[in-house]
Amino acid sequence: MAISAALVKDLRERTGAGMMECKKALVDAKGDIEAAIEAMRKSGQAKAAKKSGRTAAEGVVVIKISDDGKRGVMLEVNCETDFVAKDANFQTFAEAAAETALNSDVQDVEGLSAAALAGDSSQTVETARAALVTKIGENVQVRRLLRFDAAAGALRSYRHGLKIGVVVDLVGGDEALGRDLAMHIAASNPICISADQVSEEALSKEREIFKAQALESGKPEAIMDKIVEGRVRKYLEEVTLLGQAFVKDPDQSVEKLLKQASAEVKRFARVEVGEGIEKKTENFADEVMAQVRGS
Repeated sequence: MAISAALVKDLRERTGAGMMECKKALVDAKGDIEAAIEAMRKSGQAKAAKKSGRTAAEGVVVIKISDDGKRGVMLEVNCETDFVAKDANFQTFAEAAAETALNSDVQDVEGLSAAALAGDSSQTVETARAALVTKIGENVQVRRLLRFDAAAGALRSYRHGLKIGVVVDLVGGDEALGRDLAMHIAASNPICISADQVSEEALSKEREIFKAQALESGKPEAIMDKIVEGRVRKYLEEVTLLGQAFVKDPDQSVEKLLKQASAEVKRFARVEVGEGIEKKTENFADEVMAQVRGS
């Protein structure tokens, strides 16, 4: 029988289980949601689902890049505690899920959840996740999947511990330069590559803030625009990769570093575990910065 999306959504909200598991349970129960819930409880899926509402702000970032450096994925998998993030079962699942993503064409977490798990085609990523929740007793969520394809260059990466991952699509340069750039991005967290990629909306907002600050400080009206534009230039240096001072050699910018190597960054991405999830704040950027300057 046909199972409506609304019914699947209702079951997901009541159990916290994955979409594919909810749909299958409803099909098996011939659309009877109460029977589906009972069956899921008996199979252990509902037991895992009870934990789905708990905050999962810890976890790992896993990076997988093909041998030729042309394809790559970065996956964030969350759990509730740092203790479980270091657990072998949790890390094995995260690695297998990332390997599944690399070896398939799935574009998002929903597609990945329905894919057969690498190394164990008898279960999907979602069924393996639910089984892991039951086993370790914590909420586990596959949160973010980013894909990379390097048409002209090669993908370079860096992972700081388990928490921060960076992938750089670099044309020219070598592996050492790519790693240095990825480490720099992990530490300095630029928002984009160059100034022309900063939106007008963001610049307008910064100008308003800088103008208000200048007015508050009592600066003369005649030099207000000059002060504001100077601060905007400084802002662009701070938030763009090319404008930033290179962390391993602050006397030169990343732009100059790339020119010296005849290299170009086509794309980069930085993922930090738990971004946007309410949790205890830890300053991983400062930790990376200290490590980079000491290397």
